[in-house]
Amino acid sequence: MSEIARLMPVDLRELWRREDSDFTCWLAENLDYLEEATGLRLQLVEREASAGSFSADILAEEAGGETVIIENQLERTNHDHLGKLLTYMVNLGAKIAIWIASHPRPEHEKVVQWMNEILPADSGIYLLQLEAFRIGNSPPAPKFTVIAGPSEEGRAFGAERKQLAERHRLRLEFWNSLLENLQRKGIRLHANISPSKESWISTGAGKTGLGYAYVILKNAGRVELYIDAGEHETNKAYFDRLHAHKEEIEATFGAPLRWERLDNRRASRIAFDVTGHGGLRDRDRWPELQDAMIDAMVRLERAFREHVRRL
Repeated sequence: MSEIARLMPVDLRELWRREDSDFTCWLAENLDYLEEATGLRLQLVEREASAGSFSADILAEEAGGETVIIENQLERTNHDHLGKLLTYMVNLGAKIAIWIASHPRPEHEKVVQWMNEILPADSGIYLLQLEAFRIGNSPPAPKFTVIAGPSEEGRAFGAERKQLAERHRLRLEFWNSLLENLQRKGIRLHANISPSKESWISTGAGKTGLGYAYVILKNAGRVELYIDAGEHETNKAYFDRLHAHKEEIEATFGAPLRWERLDNRRASRIAFDVTGHGGLRDRDRWPELQDAMIDAMVRLERAFREHVRRL
């Protein structure tokens, strides 16, 4: 059997005593190590590139002509170098940055992942861990490992998160407008409710576990009596007692309702879909939709008021 040697770690300071004059000089002449790790094609432009009163360790250029910032640390990542990295990217017009450290902190790894999710598709930040090893008495060899970097999965996740944030903003604006509309109309049912980023706002129906809810959807609205007193059996019993008066309730409401016992879930609901007036994305139709939803809620509360009181 061939002799098998043990891979032994080497202190980086044995290879490069100083980060600036030793490691940075070596790396500037050996960018192929970074090419192997990242897949980028790099060409040196300048060492200690000036960015106002600061200077980036290495300024390089990618094969497509994009500016690349390289920031080095022969130690644990810290906030100071993270701030420098972002400063250099902005002031030197770089779309790509490479942050090298011997011990990337998990907190900074999360920051880099987040940055890659929100940056444009042609931009990215790589966080690389630098280690060194030798086999037996061999010369020490550096190893660069990508800890975090741009990816299609990350960009897709970032795009999804942006869409979610936009929906939250729209919902908050929609509910704020609807509650102001209720106040102008003098309707007190949801008077003490605050705007929400959720797809619904609700207020008590006068019986513990029952609530009248407005729901906003992409292309429609909805009003409902939501039943969740905490126990499956109680909720279904409430639903059944109300359902026994279905014809009377719908006659008072003025239209058929959607009776959802939801046997496989704890809660139940009785709903009316407000359609034909747009939805969350139809901002120019919000006043029309909100008027229709408010009218439906007023009729829903009136239709259920006495029946809920008797539960």
